[in-house]
Amino acid sequence: MKQSLLSVLEQQLDGLSLDATKRSVGKIVSFGDGIATVDGLDQVMSGELIVLGKNTYGLALNLKADHVGVVLLSEDRDLRVGDTVSTTGRLLSIGVSDQIIGRVVDPLGAPLDAKPPIKIKSYEALEKIAPGVITRKSVTVPLQTGIKAIDAMIPIGRGQRELIIGDRGTGKSAIGLGTILNQKGQNVICVYVAIGQKRSFVAQTTAVLEKAGAMDYTVIVSASASDSAAMQFLAPYAGVSVAEFFLKQGKDVLVIYDDLSKHAVAYREISLLLRRPSGREAYPGDVFYLHSRLLERACRLNDDNGGGSITALPIIETQASDVSAYIPTNVISITDGQIYLEADLFNAGVKPAINVGLSVSRVGSAAQLKSMKQVAGKMRLDLAQYRELAAFAQFSSDLDTKTKAQLDRGARVATILNQQWDEPMPVEEQVAVIYAASNGYLDGIKLEQVKKWEEAALDYLKSSHSSILSSIKKEAKITEETDKQLKSAFATFATTHTEWR
Repeated sequence: MKQSLLSVLEQQLDGLSLDATKRSVGKIVSFGDGIATVDGLDQVMSGELIVLGKNTYGLALNLKADHVGVVLLSEDRDLRVGDTVSTTGRLLSIGVSDQIIGRVVDPLGAPLDAKPPIKIKSYEALEKIAPGVITRKSVTVPLQTGIKAIDAMIPIGRGQRELIIGDRGTGKSAIGLGTILNQKGQNVICVYVAIGQKRSFVAQTTAVLEKAGAMDYTVIVSASASDSAAMQFLAPYAGVSVAEFFLKQGKDVLVIYDDLSKHAVAYREISLLLRRPSGREAYPGDVFYLHSRLLERACRLNDDNGGGSITALPIIETQASDVSAYIPTNVISITDGQIYLEADLFNAGVKPAINVGLSVSRVGSAAQLKSMKQVAGKMRLDLAQYRELAAFAQFSSDLDTKTKAQLDRGARVATILNQQWDEPMPVEEQVAVIYAASNGYLDGIKLEQVKKWEEAALDYLKSSHSSILSSIKKEAKITEETDKQLKSAFATFATTHTEWR
């Protein structure tokens, strides 16, 4: 008996590893509402992954002198007060690979689409320092949205951060999803981050993108309304970490955060549960840093660093068109411009309901194609004059000929900019249509027939004058020869198609 016991002990000692593993160990003091208070983790790092019992993980966010506040990343049904907890020595990260394209995942990288697990190539930390100034270069390449009003007047460049802001139900998500649809064949990877959205909305979005073939280059990171505040807090950081995996490969990436208002609310909930001091509108003092460290990771790298880019389109929901609220003003000050959607315009049938006066792109014009600049400048002037005159015209029934002509031109330009979100238009077709509107070829067309005229004119150009569109696409500008051909084509079309006058 004694001999057999010795032999068993010898066998166990033979396979014993004597390498010392250093880790900080503590115990749970209390837990509830997705937050655990832990005592004894002296060597813990901020943002470190913590093991709390069996199959339960947390994120260390509050480092106090006498305790650590841990946000739970999974259910707390197996936790007990007094349970031993330990540090892992690694910051929270998401497993990524090229296989993640076309998938719907949660902020920790777990699949939500009932498809096989993703083979992980590398782990990307959720929190990173943004690329420095020396590694970046100017925004000079356009990111076409396929939406005429945006590409013409509020252009977006690759590497830019352009805010989409407006009230609930004004078409903010539609602009983001329409932009994703337009990236087909543009060699751009898209990451759509759904924060606090209904699961039915995420399912509908996935179905729309799959039907259009857009999931072939899109990743959806979802933390729905039924998920914990911790998951909603982590979702945008997971999204940009996925984008950075492709950025390292020198690729162009588009990230849409839908929406950061719900992200801020989730962070406020976590902060109040962690007993952090609250400030304006009960948000914690670092709520600006919450979004600035996220959006600063959007960039365009120089050729020495791969030459890739991350373009960010954050979405913010306003209450009763109040852009002066805390979170909207914060994000406006971080981004490189904003697309402001107005409820009154939306209700009047203007889609996309963009208020051109309040919308601006601070760097996108440097990336705008010359062909679009040539036609958009005149169009913007026509539209601005129309908006100004329309306000006065409603008080007067007697208008002079010049004012009436300006109103008629502006009304047709405004109508031509109306567009369904799921019908993105190639840039050369946009240029041709805006050229026609700006040069008076629509002036005699009945207002209710403008959209039919547009469809017929584009069909005519594509069938009989495809070389014009090819030239605009290839040259990225309207040459003298192309200008003559456009005038000739639209003049011929006007004489053969008189049914809309």
